[in-house]
Amino acid sequence: MNYCTVQANHKLKIKQIVMNKLAYLGEVGDEEIQNIIDDCIIEYSQETFLDVKEKQTLKLELFNGIRKYDVLQELIDNNDISEIMINGWKTIFIEAHGRIEKWDKQFESKEKLEDVIQQMVSRSNRMINESSPIVDARLEDGSRIHVVLSPVSLDGPAVTIRKFPLESITMEQLIEWGAISYEVAEFLRKLVISQYNIFVSGGTGSGKTTLLNVLSNFIPEDERVITIEDSAELQINHVPNLVRLETRESIMEGSKKITMEHLIKASLRMRPSRVIVGEVRDGEAVINMLQAMNTGAASMSTGHANSPKDMLNRLEALALIGMNMPLLSARKQISSAIDIIIHLGRLRDKSRRVLEIIEVLDIEGEDIQTNRLYRFKELGVDKQGKILGDLVSTGNKLINQDKLEKAGMLE
Repeated sequence: MNYCTVQANHKLKIKQIVMNKLAYLGEVGDEEIQNIIDDCIIEYSQETFLDVKEKQTLKLELFNGIRKYDVLQELIDNNDISEIMINGWKTIFIEAHGRIEKWDKQFESKEKLEDVIQQMVSRSNRMINESSPIVDARLEDGSRIHVVLSPVSLDGPAVTIRKFPLESITMEQLIEWGAISYEVAEFLRKLVISQYNIFVSGGTGSGKTTLLNVLSNFIPEDERVITIEDSAELQINHVPNLVRLETRESIMEGSKKITMEHLIKASLRMRPSRVIVGEVRDGEAVINMLQAMNTGAASMSTGHANSPKDMLNRLEALALIGMNMPLLSARKQISSAIDIIIHLGRLRDKSRRVLEIIEVLDIEGEDIQTNRLYRFKELGVDKQGKILGDLVSTGNKLINQDKLEKAGMLE
């Protein structure tokens, strides 16, 4: 029998002793629970030898299992881990420093994992069950959590937790990491200040929300900003006049589901200087976002796509789903609403880079015209396997410069 199995056996036996004592006490505080765990470990170790390290480990794991998120708490508390992936109760993968590997611990049972899921989801005022087996929520520290339950997830509950750094990433850090150049960062700063409508596109894990956060830091402090998200992730701390809105599922009979469409409509009655919308995924949200952009409120948002052209096509398709309109009308809505698309990607060395920046122009014929401003040019690979390259200008100049001029940012 290996060490992990022995430790798990000790944990189960001591936990039973602790739970028996707690059953007679009713509501107790964290400190009292820790004292009870200490007493039970001492009592147990009188008959079964436990060294100091085993006692400390058991105390932490028992407390996490009773009061926190069981085995996950160790991962949640580890700032080096950026993503936690749970594939059923026996299998946990983690991402740290851009590398994914399997973790050597697991839940004690499927039921324990399900208990932890309910605990996480309920704290975000969300609900998940067999009739509604998919949910997005967030943890107390802002980490994003996505859950899919059985029988939709065939091998048991699937949970993905995206953690965010304790301190917001800055544009200076993105420049230092090579994700963007100083020249482009300065260009984007001027666009944000001048209230250009900016759309950030990219694949899963490409850094869309991170870049949206960074761009938000360029918003002038005297603006009134409304943020709209499925699960609040944006960290805008420098704007005093800030309203943060979050969608809500229908968690009980009679309660109304609040969608992104509802919130975008509501935001336009709040006298916003700027509306920042988290990832748009459905037709109604796209239609309302485009209308918001076209009614004078400067906006920024993100979407899932493999290229800027793919992003335009995806928005077009979603708009047609959201409203019965001719194709040309949808394209006109998009071309008049969005000024700039910034496309991100994750390269084969796992680094996240800005790959392309385009300007969205008017309709010509029946197609949306674009003006490519910057593109990533790969230069080679170093000895450590890191891709070398730069985000370089195409030589094309920004055509629509009216907003820059009005903001006094035109050189």
